[in-house]
Amino acid sequence: MRLKLDENLGWRWVHQLRDAGHDVDTVWDEGLSGASDADVLGAAVEERRTLVSLDLDFANPVRFPPTNTAGIAVLRVRDRSGRDDLDKVVGRLIDAVRTADVTGRLWIVERERVRQYEEPTD
Repeated sequence: MRLKLDENLGWRWVHQLRDAGHDVDTVWDEGLSGASDADVLGAAVEERRTLVSLDLDFANPVRFPPTNTAGIAVLRVRDRSGRDDLDKVVGRLIDAVRTADVTGRLWIVERERVRQYEEPTD
């Protein structure tokens, strides 16, 4: 799977995802550190990569609709969590992409589960 990691995720998780067989690019790789959220998501869309971020702004489907993306995965960790907690959340993401397709969807990835945003139907 092709992933773009936001600047709030460090090299530890780049390696964890690469070790799981994913093609991982980062915001730093492209010199987008400090860029607007819209620019970061735009780069992910252009490259057909799923955006992976800790930034809760990306969990707003009105502001960032996932429909025309390769997917958005927002990682949720507890306040004051450590690296082990984030390791488990990234592990949950790795497990989830083995069995489900995030394309065009918004996932909220937590330690115990993955919630998927569903578009309201009329």
